[in-house]
Amino acid sequence: MLVAGIMSGTSVDAIDVAFVEISGGGRGIDVEVVGFQEIPFPEGVRKEVLEACDGMASAARISQLNILLGDLFAKALRRAGELTGVSLKNLELVGSHGQTIHHQAEPTDLCGFPVASSLQIGEPACIARDTGVPVVADFRTADIASGGQGAPLVPYVDFLLFRHATVNRVALNIGGIANLTALPAGSDPAAVLAFDTGPGNMVIDRLVEEITGGREHFDRNGRMAMQGEADEGVLSELLSDPYYERPAPKSTGREQFGSVFAQRFLASGLSRESRVATATQLTVRTILMGVERLVLPRMPVDELIVSGGGWHNPAIMQPLRESLPSTRVTSTDEFGIAGDAKEAVAFAVLAYETVNGRPGNLTSATGASRHVILGSITPPGF
Repeated sequence: MLVAGIMSGTSVDAIDVAFVEISGGGRGIDVEVVGFQEIPFPEGVRKEVLEACDGMASAARISQLNILLGDLFAKALRRAGELTGVSLKNLELVGSHGQTIHHQAEPTDLCGFPVASSLQIGEPACIARDTGVPVVADFRTADIASGGQGAPLVPYVDFLLFRHATVNRVALNIGGIANLTALPAGSDPAAVLAFDTGPGNMVIDRLVEEITGGREHFDRNGRMAMQGEADEGVLSELLSDPYYERPAPKSTGREQFGSVFAQRFLASGLSRESRVATATQLTVRTILMGVERLVLPRMPVDELIVSGGGWHNPAIMQPLRESLPSTRVTSTDEFGIAGDAKEAVAFAVLAYETVNGRPGNLTSATGASRHVILGSITPPGF
């Protein structure tokens, strides 16, 4: 089955579209990526989305954005097909993660009731209209309804694709938020450990945009970070955040590490380059803290398999390698999945599992009380 996965992450830098041939299922699944493309957001839309994520949009604006993003996802899918040479005539299913604009993993009080929630927008009916195939979306709510955090969901796919009989592996994705999946050798799903380690590229990107007046959206090749020096005093204060001490499962997002958090760097009095260097070191050290505090007590890390934009940043990858000298560090490219494509591929796989009636969450990763089939299916209807 040819399945398209659509992903727009917390960095809001592009719409990622992966075309994946999938057969089998569950632990016997076979995945081949046949095309991948990143389609940039229109700058005005990106600004609107970031404002919505920061709580600056009305209900009316969010409602409009839901339809607009659905249309843009559909257009991105078509454009990706053109650029990769994948014929949409052969497409049978779409899995769309949607754009997260709010993620509240821990229940908070609402009218005297504890409520956890996660909201992704990007109307799937718009995608179904343009493709003529079923669309699976709204992946997180079934897990939340079962007492989970609705995240992270990619660990189920990490388990299917990267587990090994004799090698202890950690799959690390450094996107806007960094998250990891620990896969003990020969493990079953209950033994998998997964959680968000903290900020990935999100804070770095915000600082670079501020420094360049919006001309650049990320620190290409870690250039700015390597021109500055991380401030240990600022780092020490930031690393005292209780989030890093919490046990897994745990997840976070822009609500905790977004624009308000980035203001702490902007108000620090550091030079521009040192702000970026300090934010970059925060990403490195919180990943290492997650490994040292939560993973290493359970298993050695033989291999670290990295994906996401952070894989391209030597200011992140070099210190990770130096701090894990006995670990072989590689990327998902070695396994036939481009590092930038992994999460889009993951939601193609999750959609495939959904339409085949198989659960797609790992309770050890999300804290849910049971394994559940994820997402809602929107039929084409046209």
